[in-house]
Amino acid sequence: MRTMILVAMTLTIVAAPAFGQGAGQGTGSGAAPHQAATAPHAAPAKPAAPASTAESRSTAALALSHEPTYDEGSAQRIREAALSYSDIAVRGGWPTIPADAKFASGVQGPHDELLRQRLIVSGDLAADKATGAYDGALADAIKRFQLRHGLAATGTMAPRTIAALNISVHERIRQLEASLERLANINFSFGPRYVVVNIPATFAEAIEDDKVVRRYRVIVGKTEKPSPTLTAQITSVNLNPTWTVPPSIAKSEISAHMRKDPGYLARMHMEVLDGHDNPIDPHSVDWSGTRTPNFTVRQQNGGWNALGAVKIDMPNSYSVYMHDTNQRNLFNDDYRFDSHGCSRVDNVRDLAAWLLKDQPQWNRAAIDAAIATGQRHDIALNKKVPVAWIYLTAWMNKDQTVHFRNDVYAQDEQLLEATAEEAAFFNQAAGHPLTAHMAQ
Repeated sequence: MRTMILVAMTLTIVAAPAFGQGAGQGTGSGAAPHQAATAPHAAPAKPAAPASTAESRSTAALALSHEPTYDEGSAQRIREAALSYSDIAVRGGWPTIPADAKFASGVQGPHDELLRQRLIVSGDLAADKATGAYDGALADAIKRFQLRHGLAATGTMAPRTIAALNISVHERIRQLEASLERLANINFSFGPRYVVVNIPATFAEAIEDDKVVRRYRVIVGKTEKPSPTLTAQITSVNLNPTWTVPPSIAKSEISAHMRKDPGYLARMHMEVLDGHDNPIDPHSVDWSGTRTPNFTVRQQNGGWNALGAVKIDMPNSYSVYMHDTNQRNLFNDDYRFDSHGCSRVDNVRDLAAWLLKDQPQWNRAAIDAAIATGQRHDIALNKKVPVAWIYLTAWMNKDQTVHFRNDVYAQDEQLLEATAEEAAFFNQAAGHPLTAHMAQ
């Protein structure tokens, strides 16, 4: 167990723009819709915004920062952030913004200066900007705050931005404490190249020589089926993989579909196999869902496959992995907690090419060509790449930017409560002659 004593001290936090719009938050509301034009000649239509693509999403995420979420200095930086936020707490914290407060650009409002003070305290706005209407400087400060908290950087005040602003400094300290406690229990071998998935942020990072060289949106486990924290080694890349349905999904979801629609398996290109991988008639199977299946359900590869065109193998005790998806439109969502525990990766072919960069015969063009054949290819990595799935709702980058994300799985409070109970036990044990040795 690791006990952290927060000592009040002054440490300036520079709230520079941070990466990405994490999950658990929505986009801010935009301007009111325009009324229909009454002029006899309609104005020329504005060109449509370019469609979001996997490449454009990962490029935009990477452009905002090359600083890793998790590296060998993360724990020390989180300690520094906790000390700084403790100093803010000692000084009285930050003011609360009324939930019904209204803000409009260029218009002086009754809560503008309160908002400015709130952003000054957290370092998002310069101290000499304490007065004035809602102007460009204030909008930029709000964008910085939004980026640090996984919100869409609109520069406008939407309800979710106000809610994030009103989370107390004490709660932010507890997030930092939980993140520090979590890192103390991770045994991860950093290498010159490694991959990190931060589950609360729903982003994956490919790190090389201490810099993020790729960043991707990911879809992680639902709240009722959370993705686990783990460390492992990426060993291979599978192109056009089949999907062996986990027994829990076969028992609950597949069985429910088959009871309603006996043609479900055929439509989904799935087959039922016995213990020797021999096909069996689906009509001979008990689909009541009352027993653990004594059969295997496997989905053939193709455009219908739930794993998409790429699977990244990383053997672990949870039997989870990283993969493509046949529902790529979901990467456009801000809330990306929708899997059964595995991590679906946006632009995963790009990640596969990076993993295989030491094997030039498997560059991006070769990967695309192999996928186009429809045939399965299992490519072992010449050098295994370490991977960590972490759960950090608070962290600080090397540039001193402090980030927070929603505790979607409600794991921070559970961890801190367990840590407090453990501390109380050892404190009590230290005062008893029969158990004093346990506290040493």
